[in-house]
Amino acid sequence: MLQEEIISESFKRLFPNENNGYEARIKYSGKLKPYNANVRKAGNKLIFSLSREWQKTGNEIKIGLIQDLLLKISGKKGRTANTELYDSFIKNLHMATAKTEQEEKLLALFNAVNEKYFNNSLEAPNLRWGMQSKARLATYDYHTDTITVSSIFREAEESVISYLLYHEMLHKKLKFSSGNGRTIHHSIQFRELEKQFENHPHMEEKLRKHASRHRRMGWLRNIL
Repeated sequence: MLQEEIISESFKRLFPNENNGYEARIKYSGKLKPYNANVRKAGNKLIFSLSREWQKTGNEIKIGLIQDLLLKISGKKGRTANTELYDSFIKNLHMATAKTEQEEKLLALFNAVNEKYFNNSLEAPNLRWGMQSKARLATYDYHTDTITVSSIFREAEESVISYLLYHEMLHKKLKFSSGNGRTIHHSIQFRELEKQFENHPHMEEKLRKHASRHRRMGWLRNIL
């Protein structure tokens, strides 16, 4: 199926009662992280930028990806068999992702949290220290099966790092849900499980204090 046909079929299945008045194209980029994608609108033009990994993916999944991007840029709601297929594909990417980066300290803490709270049911993902971000303390990337922890926590108490890992491990376990044009990462179930971490309120306070201390330190460095 040609790129133009993929876009046309995506629009037709998602909005069967509307005319596609856009001039659209797909371009593959090596600058995007694996299985990432975005869409840019300029007048009546739509440019879908997909990472190169998508070139090897089946057309039906790719149609679901294009539909997902169309919903986001249009602000409309909708679900199709293809968007369901796309969500399932993303949720299962971790099974085929190579684990090439597992920092020793983070892996040891991951294993301890996995045993205590998940009955060792989670496969260890890629685990790495990130930039010294004071805004994004930790993240889980579904596309690369990677937990990244801000480097401002390198010297933090192990309990604080474990709490950050627990939060991201919940993302790995529960994944996400989609509907009505929204993707929900922090469901009611997620929030309930998050509170099951030992001394949860105290850990939230310790986390805030550690992050705030580094924000103040960063401000002082900027003015010295």
